Amino acid sequence: MSRPKVYSIAPDAPFLPTLADRILDGTLLGDWPRGDENPFWLSDITVVLPTRRAQLALARAFSERGHVLMPDIRTFGGEAPDEEPFLPPIEAEPLLPGVSRLERRLVLARLIDGWARTPAGAQALSTPPSAAEVLALADSLAQVVDDLNTEQVSAAALAAIAPENLAANWQNVLEFLNLALVAWPAILAERGKADGSALRNERLKRQAETAPLVFGDRPVIAAGSTGSIPATANLLGALSRLPRGALVLPGLDPDLDYPRLLKPEESPHGHPQYGLAQLLRRLGVPPDAVVELGAPGPRVAVIRQALALPEGTARWAQARAALAPQLAEATDGITILGARTADEEARAIALAARDGLMHGKTIGIVSPDRNLARRIATELLRFDLEVDDAAGSPLFHAPAGRLVRQILSLASNAFAPVDLVALLRNRSVVLGMERAEVARLADYLETRLLRGQRPAPGLAGVRRLAAEREGAEKLDPLFDALQQALDPLCTLLAGDRFSSATFARTLAEAFARIATGDTVPGRSELEAWANELAGREGEGPLLPATGLEQVLYKLMAGFEVRNSQPRRDDISIWGQLEARLQSPDLLILAGVNEDIWPEPADPGPWLSRGMRMAAGLEPPERKQGLASHDFEMALGNRDVIVAYADRIGTSPALPSRLLQRLEAFVGKQTSVLRASGNVWLEAARSLDAVVGARGADRPMPKPPAHLRPRRLSVTEIETLFRSPYDLYAKHVLRLRRLDPLGEEPGARERGSMIHEVFARFVIEGHDFDGPEALGKLNAMAREAFAGLDAIAERRDIWLRRFEHAAAAFLEFERDRSIHVRKRNAEIKGEWVFPQLDDFRLVGIADRLDMLNNGELEIIDFKTGSIPAVGDMKNFDAPQLLLEAAMAGAGAFEGLPSVAASALTYVKIALGPDAFRPTEFKPGEGFSLMGAADEVSRRMQRHVTEFLLRDTLPMAARIRPDVTLRYRGTYDHLARNEEWTLLEGDEE
Repeated sequence: MSRPKVYSIAPDAPFLPTLADRILDGTLLGDWPRGDENPFWLSDITVVLPTRRAQLALARAFSERGHVLMPDIRTFGGEAPDEEPFLPPIEAEPLLPGVSRLERRLVLARLIDGWARTPAGAQALSTPPSAAEVLALADSLAQVVDDLNTEQVSAAALAAIAPENLAANWQNVLEFLNLALVAWPAILAERGKADGSALRNERLKRQAETAPLVFGDRPVIAAGSTGSIPATANLLGALSRLPRGALVLPGLDPDLDYPRLLKPEESPHGHPQYGLAQLLRRLGVPPDAVVELGAPGPRVAVIRQALALPEGTARWAQARAALAPQLAEATDGITILGARTADEEARAIALAARDGLMHGKTIGIVSPDRNLARRIATELLRFDLEVDDAAGSPLFHAPAGRLVRQILSLASNAFAPVDLVALLRNRSVVLGMERAEVARLADYLETRLLRGQRPAPGLAGVRRLAAEREGAEKLDPLFDALQQALDPLCTLLAGDRFSSATFARTLAEAFARIATGDTVPGRSELEAWANELAGREGEGPLLPATGLEQVLYKLMAGFEVRNSQPRRDDISIWGQLEARLQSPDLLILAGVNEDIWPEPADPGPWLSRGMRMAAGLEPPERKQGLASHDFEMALGNRDVIVAYADRIGTSPALPSRLLQRLEAFVGKQTSVLRASGNVWLEAARSLDAVVGARGADRPMPKPPAHLRPRRLSVTEIETLFRSPYDLYAKHVLRLRRLDPLGEEPGARERGSMIHEVFARFVIEGHDFDGPEALGKLNAMAREAFAGLDAIAERRDIWLRRFEHAAAAFLEFERDRSIHVRKRNAEIKGEWVFPQLDDFRLVGIADRLDMLNNGELEIIDFKTGSIPAVGDMKNFDAPQLLLEAAMAGAGAFEGLPSVAASALTYVKIALGPDAFRPTEFKPGEGFSLMGAADEVSRRMQRHVTEFLLRDTLPMAARIRPDVTLRYRGTYDHLARNEEWTLLEGDEE
């Protein structure tokens, strides 16, 4: 074999088109005959590339150059059919089947789960891991196995790690690793399988050994690989040493100080050229022996200076001065887009991509952040541009996975109303019925049954609630189908522990019954996942019935749903691997934030950075070096946008160190790069902005007088005084607030129940001084709170609190018994005003107690706050005054006309203010009945102006209560926040 023939294509040259040109002009073919003497010369050439996407792009490059006959284009270590030509022309042992990722995850998880229960495992892990955490640890351990295989380091190398230099927890971890990394190969051997990383090494080794026999003296060109995998590096060396072999590297810097770059003490692993330097060392080729296929331009010099080794930054001033005349040319075409948020970043990228398409450009969007990629795809839909992330959508987030999660949530939460309605609203749920029928029943179930109701747990609780509602029998077919579909899953979750196989099988069966006959995107992938997992009975940790959504997420990791529909080919979203060697007209690097591009140098939970290096493994910064090389190659594109966000989620974020270095080197030129990015940011911000926004006017509805209400309650008079619009919405438009779905009883319901018990005690005539009074009150409370069986814990707490409140109530009533002749509870009243077109004022008084002196005391028991004294004096709390006026007019059933001598608020509570009476404070110069007469006159004036006539609008917030810290029922309809401005307590 000859000395390796190594070439390089600079970052600013489109790699695959340049490779095609150099093949066609014979640069890479040596003396291989071309032209008329060998008309099929191109089909005799073999080109080996890193990815299938590069394979297709190179074929397109040859086609664009008018060549129908293509070279034999292959990938390194591809699928079995692609490897056949590499196999030796002699008999070879067949390779073992590969162990699946899921099988390995379950087996390793079982090992970790057993170790976690030992004293050593408990000490190392500090807290017992959940099932989801065990599965995550299994994936991390599998990565250690792959690293050992990839870097061809034996597990025995861990013996080089001196345990006496480690902390106690790391010693325990190392002890487990020594056992697990011996047990795992034995398990594989017993099953007759092998790790995928080990099989890849073996395939690449066979290809390297048989290359001379397979290719002979025909041209073979290996291109685009950095040789980061040692087995790949060996194959590259074997191919490049063939008589007509050649190796074409991506973006090699021949001027770099490679001896320094390879010194571990210099920590060079994050440098973009580190992998190429390692490859050249393995090949025994000095950098100056590498042939550059085209001279790099000034941009390459700028990029390489910006990403120089640490000591290279000390020479930035000289380098910048030397490049100053070319700096503008070098950075022409680079745009920096610094968005405020990831949402804004995605929108700006979508606008830039759309503009490129309108100018006939091809667009490539690269992001290692899958969430950001999905955001960008969604933003592109604004412009009817359907583009998919090449990496696909995780099964967990795909429609099929989403439906499975809804099924699991419904069963786990015992048919909670929100989960039940959410499942039935999923358009894939058919339950063996017509989808329209399911939707109709879901509407009825939500609006007529579950709003404001909290049924007992389980489907049985929902059925019992439905049985109380007339006409709800129409839901029986729906309930029967749900029970048949989910009973096995509910039974499984009611148990103690179960296997992953049983869990997946039961979930898949429920999915099949619920989504019968419907095509759900991801359904086939879900079935494949469930079938594989169902065949692993006895493997993996036993699962508890809690935290199962996280367990499902870990079990589905690695299963992707790819779009099978044809999409346009002039725009693509790629991951970093898919983007390598691609050269679109506009390349957009998205998510160029620190800890995203490059990712954190996390060694994982099993080996620290020092332990990895002691065992002969590369440190975690090696992946950062690959990301840096991707960044360097991407910046070589003629037009490139580098985008990042200042905030990701709720946390601040930084631009990537790679971008920071570039900006630091180019200095003032950064403002030019950012200015071109600001164009897209301003467009993104204005896309949803409203120019010349004007606040809404206060609503001024003027319905005809005959449509306005002629009957109000005493509590609605305050609304009439403060915001007639609320009465318009309630009585004219007949709008009622929908109760929250599955609402649990709160303070309002508790207050109503307590009022009901206290009133019932009075109505039934029980003796406050009797020894059985407290027991009777508690018995009544148990009856009133019986509807809280669905939330028994809350019911018991409320009953315990009621016992204290009841004792205080009895003490309050006993203290005043000497003054009270008769107590009257929950008395209805109606006051008719003939002079106001028979307007009626109605109300139910908590207590109207006749005193021994023949006077009347009106009591309002409050579980909420008592009105402020200022509101009492200003007639802004008119309820008790109106009840006094009604009593004076004889408007209460069974009571004669009588003047009230006391209006009292009593706070129902457990603190020191409990059952302490608060007297109503009328305004200065008013007696109680005088104030009652005044509020009656004011009410009549408001009724006349706002209800009996249609001259005044029923406006919102004419006298607002600015102390309220919650929204009113109709505030959103009145659009209050658009035409009011509150500062503190002032309007």
